Amino acid sequence: MIVFDVNETLSDMSPMAQRFTDVGAPAHLAKLWFATLLRDGFALTCAGASHSFAEVGTDALRTVLHGVDLDRDVDAAVDHVMSGFTELAVHPDVPDGIRALRAAGRRLVTLTNGSTQVSEKLLGSAGIRDQFEALLSVEDAGAWKPASTAYEYAARTCGTDPADMLLVAVHPWDIDGAARAGLSTAWINRTGTPYPDSFTPATLRATGLTGLADQLS
Repeated sequence: MIVFDVNETLSDMSPMAQRFTDVGAPAHLAKLWFATLLRDGFALTCAGASHSFAEVGTDALRTVLHGVDLDRDVDAAVDHVMSGFTELAVHPDVPDGIRALRAAGRRLVTLTNGSTQVSEKLLGSAGIRDQFEALLSVEDAGAWKPASTAYEYAARTCGTDPADMLLVAVHPWDIDGAARAGLSTAWINRTGTPYPDSFTPATLRATGLTGLADQLS
């Protein structure tokens, strides 16, 4: 059973920077916003709270855009940026990699901190929705990744043991959380960024999903 993270792992989020410039904000705020979103989502999970990706993302966006000279009111700016998630495409290596992994007999699912609706739109537009047997969200787990509860929810829903699952992600924090929950892991490093020494090392490493498929074959 291969479990895929969605945001940035399957989806190419670079176009989100254009959403910021569209509303008169600097493009570099896109990365700050996403980091702020994750930080706040992790903090709420640590405190025992559960809020949706969209809720946390909207709040983080209002914080990041505060004081910026926008070309429209803040509500319209927030709506424009947030709607960008539904327009994202997958990375170029994703379709062939996913089809190769499925053709090899692997069971494929997603597990996202976002919504299943975004995953449905992303994978449907890429023509690979049928390769996945389930699209899962931590909204049904009650805790964001990298809390162990999220990975345990995926294992329980898929009727398998965490030890028989492989988490695929570009985020070292996701790799670390999955490893601590008993999953094998595969780190996708498309940018050549060094892996943090403070996190549990990934079981496998690849520069894309096609490379991962080659390793697993």
